[in-house]
Amino acid sequence: MKILCLSNGHGEDAIALRILKALQQAAPDLKLAALPIVGDGHAFRSARIPIAGPTQTMPSGGFVYMDGKQLWGDVRGGLLGLTRSQLQVVRQWDGTLLAVGDIVPLLFAWLSGAPYAFVGTAKSEYYLRDEAGPLPRSTWFERLEDWSGSVYLPWERWLMSRPRCQAVFPRDSLTAKTLQRWAIPAVDLGNPMMDGLPAALPSVNDAPHPRRLLLLPGSRSPEAERNWEVILAAVDAVLAVWDGVDLLAAIAPHLNQASFAELLMARGWQGAAGGYRRGSATLQMDSRFYESASQADAAIAMAGTATEQVVGLGKPVLTLAGEGPQFTPAFAEAQTRLLGPSVELVSAPENMGKALQALWDNRQRRRAIAANGLRRLGPPGAAARIAAHLLNVMA
Repeated sequence: MKILCLSNGHGEDAIALRILKALQQAAPDLKLAALPIVGDGHAFRSARIPIAGPTQTMPSGGFVYMDGKQLWGDVRGGLLGLTRSQLQVVRQWDGTLLAVGDIVPLLFAWLSGAPYAFVGTAKSEYYLRDEAGPLPRSTWFERLEDWSGSVYLPWERWLMSRPRCQAVFPRDSLTAKTLQRWAIPAVDLGNPMMDGLPAALPSVNDAPHPRRLLLLPGSRSPEAERNWEVILAAVDAVLAVWDGVDLLAAIAPHLNQASFAELLMARGWQGAAGGYRRGSATLQMDSRFYESASQADAAIAMAGTATEQVVGLGKPVLTLAGEGPQFTPAFAEAQTRLLGPSVELVSAPENMGKALQALWDNRQRRRAIAANGLRRLGPPGAAARIAAHLLNVMA
């Protein structure tokens, strides 16, 4: 048996890789390959997963849907020729295809003429509704989604309901239940982005203030450096309320930590054993996200996937809108709908101290946040469950 995995983004590559590794472990003789539609496929190459066709990093970094100028830059950068070559590879594949991401890899899989499965990472019914009912509508596109009955629009559901589509793995239970209303083979097996992290903690910190705060500026330069400056301003507001907080900064390993350190010291932080210190507050910069997320009580974040993972651990997150291209005001607002009460969008950095204090004074709210994280992200182990289901339907 053979599987070609299609994905279209850094986060999608990471989720796809978890599933491919689970497939390798469950079926060592299975022939696997990947075709990242966005980016150079570094994650797959590092894991020694063969790349089946041409790859190229585009100027937008994969965020073409956020800005028409970004799309035009990608077109000038060779997007059309790359897409044509990748479609040729897909049409020649003689096994099953696993599409991970949004409608782009799903459409590629359908165009192949081969059997396929879909892991939907980009959309969730929580953008439109929660367990209590519909959320307020604001834009015409949201009203279109509401009219169609799902966050997945009719043409997307059509692709998922084709006879060659063997399985659909939505990102949460609410979305799976919604898609099952149509002739779509949707199964609720959890979200692979939680794999490798501990299960959500049922307890809530009773300390008078958070002992450890996680700082998440994002993973794309130069946006991450701009976000870092905003987060440091928010930290100033927090330390004005509680000066004895320990800070953990999760800086992606491919980013230059020296530039983050310079911005830190410009705000009065000084190097100390194991990190930095200002007054009675300490700050450590580390690329080990999983360890930092597990230790933190809450997070100040301007990130995508990492924010969702912290929420999945049952922990509260306070966010601030940035300039983009990813963490724009629109993205930040949409994230609050996706993740519900676990995420609070703070209007300005100087308001972060008051927002965090109000959160910490409300123990009932933090207990609801802990339960919400598990409900929206699910327990660890989704990749293995998806792999087992895939092997079953392929057989």
